[in-house]
This record gives sequence, structure tokens and C-alpha cells, in this order.
Amino acid sequence: MFNAVIDAPFGKVGIRTSADAVREIVYLPASTASAAPDCALAERAAAQIARYFDCATAGFDLPLAALGTPFQRRVWDGINTIGAGTVLTYGQLAQRIGGVPRAVGQACGSNLFPLVIPCHRVVSASGIGGFAHHGGDGFFRDVKRWLLAHEGVRIP
Repeated sequence: MFNAVIDAPFGKVGIRTSADAVREIVYLPASTASAAPDCALAERAAAQIARYFDCATAGFDLPLAALGTPFQRRVWDGINTIGAGTVLTYGQLAQRIGGVPRAVGQACGSNLFPLVIPCHRVVSASGIGGFAHHGGDGFFRDVKRWLLAHEGVRIP
């Protein structure tokens, strides 16, 4: 159950909240039914996500639930240093935070707060890479391509 499901240029975005934090943001297919925000925090998150879709450099100021392992949070903190329109490879991010590329990729795929923690800005050394634990072409890789193109980055 989502606290809001909003339209996105590539489909929908589902938002889950608790009383005081965003708990999860999920990319959903366009066939998913929309749902108006049912609380103030879901409304705030929906508004900030919609603002990002209008302007790729828009930032986020949302309370995020303290989820993930310590390593995942370290990777997610590293991702937050990558500006809009910029990408790093999994290896480059691993060097920055002190990890290995495969583990960084797994932490990226486990990101519960995409857009707010812009894991789409982390790519493979040989191309776009996977997305949300989905390899190969399809919905999730199309979402990643759209997000990167929205920020002015073109990767085959």
C-alpha cells in the first residue's frame, strides 16, 4: 500500500511513508492506479518529485527512514555527492567510499529512495549498467535512461 502514487514521465512513482519519514520510493508501470497523497509527508514528497521532473537540478529535502546496512548507507551517502548531469562508474564510486564495484552495485540496486538518492547517476564502465537489481533491457533500464537524459546525460 502506497501513501501516494503519482504520474511520472516514464510511468508512476509510488511513495511509502511512516509518521515522520519517507520509507520507500518505487518506480511503477503506467498501468498502476494513481493515488492522491494521504498525509502531509506524502504530499511533500510528491511535490518534490514532481518538481524534479520539471527541473533536473531540483533538490530534495525529505526525512528518510534510517534503513539499510551501514555499507549501503555509506554508498548512498556517496551517491548523494554526484550532481545532476554527472555520472560515476561503480568502480569510481567504490574508490571514493572504500569499497568494491560489485558491492557498490548491489547497494545501488537496494536503494530504497531513488530520485532522492540518485542511484541512476552510477553506471557501468562499459555502459548504462543495471538498475534496481534488474539487468537487461526493459522497464527499469528505460527509467534509468530517461532520468539520465532528463539530466542531460546520454549513455547507450
